[in-house]
Amino acid sequence: MTQPDPSIVAALAASKLAAELSPGQIEVLSGQVAMRELRAGEVLVREGVADNHLYAVVSGKLGVIKHAGTPDEERLATMQAGDFAGELAFLDGTERFASLVALEDMQVLGLEREKFESLVDTHPQIVYRVMRAIVRTVHLLQRRLSMESHELRNYVYKQHGRY
Repeated sequence: MTQPDPSIVAALAASKLAAELSPGQIEVLSGQVAMRELRAGEVLVREGVADNHLYAVVSGKLGVIKHAGTPDEERLATMQAGDFAGELAFLDGTERFASLVALEDMQVLGLEREKFESLVDTHPQIVYRVMRAIVRTVHLLQRRLSMESHELRNYVYKQHGRY
């Protein structure tokens, strides 16, 4: 058995993916994760491509960009250290809605779905706890979108006397 890469173990331990994992579980998961360094402007994943990876931003900023590299380019979100990108495509394998582009030099951890699924039989608690972390993140996003939708409705219809 090879020794885990200390930089991957440290980055993984600091990420939300490992929030519920023991140090030993982090070492096991680190064998399924790859660290990738990107330069500013480099595309991690193109819009319209099916990608089976979950990405966790380690350092720097990652843009979620619709129509990247065209005159219609639009930044939808900026992901920072600690954020996940591609969690839904990781789960269901659908094509990316937008490109993921490095806004500055950065590092990301990439977890490939097939490598992750290989842990189901041997380390089910790791799989369960990582899935809880993913669902917790998706839940927070859904809650934020619901709140923003509510605020927009209030603004449009000028309800509650705040606008």
